[in-house]
Amino acid sequence: MPLRWSDFITPSTLQLAPLLDLLLEPVRCRELQSRLQLGLQEALVNAVRHGNGCDPSKSIRIRRIESPRWWIWQIQDEGPGLPDCGRAGCLPQQSDAASGRGLFLIHHCFDDVRWSRRGNRLQLAASRPGHQLSGGAGGSLDR
Repeated sequence: MPLRWSDFITPSTLQLAPLLDLLLEPVRCRELQSRLQLGLQEALVNAVRHGNGCDPSKSIRIRRIESPRWWIWQIQDEGPGLPDCGRAGCLPQQSDAASGRGLFLIHHCFDDVRWSRRGNRLQLAASRPGHQLSGGAGGSLDR
């Protein structure tokens, strides 16, 4: 299977259901699809809310890459980026915190999570069924 990719550009909105269906189209396993949908939804909501500040004049860019071993989604917003210290996939210290659970969920839904240096692009990868995990799903996101 050759490497295939699809690019999607969408306005910064929380109306995500149709987009999620498109992004997950190649994933046939329902259980895996449900897990990935949760992680992608969290990543897209973060891009809209935190990256683009819910500004509908801004866009979210998503690239879906299909390789023989991986499904990869790169999500980029127009925001200033998340600093290194905010990228951990840990639960917030306080159980009643208003935010902070999304990155925890993202890290648990995907096999590999990487950030661009600037912090406004997130790469999420899931191993395709039947492939052992070895290394990551791609190189550095230098931009």
